[in-house]
Amino acid sequence: MEIRAVAEHDYAHVVRVVNDWWGGRSMADMLPKLFFVHFQETSFVVEDAGEVVAFLIGFVSQTFPQEAYIHFVGVHPQYRKQKLGKRLYDLFFERVREKGCTTVRCVTAPMNHGSIAFHTQLGFQIEKVAEDYDGRGQNRVLFVKKVAETTA
Repeated sequence: MEIRAVAEHDYAHVVRVVNDWWGGRSMADMLPKLFFVHFQETSFVVEDAGEVVAFLIGFVSQTFPQEAYIHFVGVHPQYRKQKLGKRLYDLFFERVREKGCTTVRCVTAPMNHGSIAFHTQLGFQIEKVAEDYDGRGQNRVLFVKKVAETTA
């Protein structure tokens, strides 16, 4: 398996499979093509025999340049439990530290117990549960993780 930076051409494949990877939940709308065009330095895919089997979309905050944000991560169901998600996160942490980031943030739905467990195992702290974060009734668990010491 190979990990590489995401490319614009990866978009078509990812949006075609992402709903299936989420058990039929409608997730593709959360992944506009702009992420595959504008955040290639901090977003990655895992390929196996030329097929994308995992991806991470993340970026450095323009508002808070010492913070990075992981927007979306997906792993093909047949490739779960192979630590691909952890490998993608570790690569993201390394890349954003190189860019001067000390903190990484991400969110998940409160009912997504697997995601909550995954993030806490990676050392993320639950900052809070924010009501109406993504619209009315769309509560989210907000995570934060220090990936480097703050530079003064």
